[in-house]
Amino acid sequence: MSKPEILLTRAIYAPAVAELERDYVVHKLWQAVDPAQFLRELAPRIRALVTPGIIGFTREQLDALPKLEIVALFGSNKTLDLSPARERGIAVTNTPDSISEGVADLALGLMIAAMRRIGECDRFVRSGAWPTSVPPVGREVRGKVCGIVGLGRIGVAVAQRAVACGMSIRWQGPRPKAGVAWPYHADVPSLAQASDCLVVTCPLTPATRNLIDAKVLDALGADGFLVNVARGPILDEDALIATLTEKRIAGAGLDVFRDEPQVPAALRALDNVVMTPHVGSTTIEIREGRKRMVLENLRAHFAGEPLLSPLP
Repeated sequence: MSKPEILLTRAIYAPAVAELERDYVVHKLWQAVDPAQFLRELAPRIRALVTPGIIGFTREQLDALPKLEIVALFGSNKTLDLSPARERGIAVTNTPDSISEGVADLALGLMIAAMRRIGECDRFVRSGAWPTSVPPVGREVRGKVCGIVGLGRIGVAVAQRAVACGMSIRWQGPRPKAGVAWPYHADVPSLAQASDCLVVTCPLTPATRNLIDAKVLDALGADGFLVNVARGPILDEDALIATLTEKRIAGAGLDVFRDEPQVPAALRALDNVVMTPHVGSTTIEIREGRKRMVLENLRAHFAGEPLLSPLP
C-alpha cells in the first residue's frame, strides 16, 4: 500500500520531520520556488496538512486541497478560525501542552541577560578587548521591581522565578484577581513607571495590539528594561527601536517580533537588546511531546481510530 501524502507548510522540529518522512510522503511547501504552482500540482494527492500551531492555516490553503482529510497542528492556537475546516468536515488536531514553565524560564533568562548585559559581555570577550578595556557593567536583579503585564499561567511562573531572585512583583491585567497578593495596577503606564523590568506575558488580542507603546516605554524610564515573551504585535516595535537608540530605556530582551522571522536591521544593530528567535516553547521536552502527539493523531486518523487531541 502506498504511503499517504502530506503537506508540511513550515519547517518544524527536525526529528518530527524525519519520523513523518518515515511514515508518509512529505511535501515541503516552504521549499517551493512557486508555492501556488506547487500546491496546484500536489492538490489531488494531499490527504493531510501539518503546520505549526502559531501559523495555523487559511481558508485559501484548504480550498486548494480538495482531498484534504486532516490538519495536524504542531502546537496550539487558541485564536485560529476553524470554520473553513468544519465546513468541509476536515478534522483538526493540536498538541495541547504546558509551555508556561519553559516560557517563564526564558523570560527570566532574558531579564538577567539584559540587566547584566550578558550579550554585550560575550561580544566583549570574543572581540579580544578584555586585556586592554573595561567590560560593560550591568545592574543587579536583586532588590528590583518586576512588573508583569498579564498574570496568567506564564505570568505567575515568571513572578515565582523573579521572587526567587529577590525581586518584588507588581502586575497589570484586565481586572484584579482574587487571592493575588502582589500589587495590581489598573493601567500599563503606571505599572511601567513603578517597574525596573517590565515583562510582557499577555495574549495578543485587539485590545493588546501595540499595548506597549511609546507612552509605556517612556514611563519605564532610562533605567528600565523591557522583556517580551508574549507576541510581537503587542509591542510597538518602531517605538522600541527609537527608545533603545536614544537610550530612553536601559535595554530589552525579546523572543518575539512583529513580522518574524523578519527582524528590522535597526533593531539587530543595537547593543542594548538581547534577542532569541521565538524559542520560548522550544525545548527538547516540549518538542518531543508535540512530535509524539502529531504522529499519533495522524496514525489514528489513517487507521480509522479516534483522534488523541481533536479540536471541536
